[in-house]
Amino acid sequence: MTERAHVDGVFLGTVVSFDAAVGLGEVQGADGVRFQFHCIELADGTRTIEPATAVTFGLLAKLGRYEAARVTRA
Repeated sequence: MTERAHVDGVFLGTVVSFDAAVGLGEVQGADGVRFQFHCIELADGTRTIEPATAVTFGLLAKLGRYEAARVTRA
């Protein structure tokens, strides 16, 4: 899966891409595994984030795969 940063299921990563027009992005965990996320998962209520931003995130099982959830700027 991805390296665990904390025992409560919070992981460290970096935003590798974000398309503001459709509200979809991708975050890469510390071990290189990538997870997609939707802009509604940005915990601070904004709807956009710049690539290369360091973040923490949780994982959400959705439609047979994992997505990043509760994405927070680190």
